[in-house]
Amino acid sequence: MDQKKQPSKESVRQWLQTQIAERRPPPDAQQIRRELGWEMLKLERKETRER
Repeated sequence: MDQKKQPSKESVRQWLQTQIAERRPPPDAQQIRRELGWEMLKLERKETRER
């Protein structure tokens, strides 16, 4: 089974650097989770446990 994992710290740092470079305030934590796909990981884990 192809098991997905949480994004690496490096990818999160790179993403945050991009946001900073655009000179916008950093988004709230929920927005970061959505853009990195963490919410989808939670759903997948929940579905796996229910089976």
